[in-house]
Amino acid sequence: MPVYLQAGLWGLAAGCMLVVGAAIAWFFNVHRLVVAGVMAFGVGVLFSALAFDLVDEAEQSGGLPATVLALAGGAIAYVVANGLLDRRGAGRRKSQGDEQKSEEDQAGSGTAIAVGALLDGVPESIVLGLSLLGGQGVTVSVLAAIAISNLPEGLSSSAGMKRNGRSARYVFGVWGGIALASGIAGLVGGLALDGAPPATISLITAIAAGAILTMIADTMIPEAFADTRLWTGLILTFGFIVAFTLSRATS
Repeated sequence: MPVYLQAGLWGLAAGCMLVVGAAIAWFFNVHRLVVAGVMAFGVGVLFSALAFDLVDEAEQSGGLPATVLALAGGAIAYVVANGLLDRRGAGRRKSQGDEQKSEEDQAGSGTAIAVGALLDGVPESIVLGLSLLGGQGVTVSVLAAIAISNLPEGLSSSAGMKRNGRSARYVFGVWGGIALASGIAGLVGGLALDGAPPATISLITAIAAGAILTMIADTMIPEAFADTRLWTGLILTFGFIVAFTLSRATS
């Protein structure tokens, strides 16, 4: 199977975890503490994947100055886009409670939340697709990190959507669309960059990693801490340990 098709399928598979999380939130009443705990664990997993798989490999291929600039560029781009969406009602899009804006609170917030969810998910799919271009197959630790983090993202945000009166059509339309977009992002990335110089792939990986790191700090950690409080750091560390062990065991 061509690399770009593999990238698209893996991106779709990881994105589908958002749909799974949404389904759990819609059909079951999951305790807030459980959702927040899984999110904190997912943050730790993502931190490990960023540090030991994505950024480390990007620096080895692209060099330190280019990697640092790319990380900063990705972070700045995410902050600007997220700030614009925040003004339109998407600031607490991962909240599982009343903090998430409803259409009555702010007109157009539904669209803003959907676009914000897309903003959060696409960089993850890009780095997943890029991990295939080295010819070693999908990086297990990166795939696991994205899948594990996507589950509580979909679960928490969908619980908030349901609480604020969003319809099932809206909820599953948003996450189904983002899963599809994740697959397309992986496919396009694999197709466009297949055969590209390692330095180019490293640069784009670092940009996406900067966006992901900023997304974690801006949207995931606050929602996890809102319920897990003093346990947040401990749960996060366990997630980091599991992902780090998986990375070393499969390398």
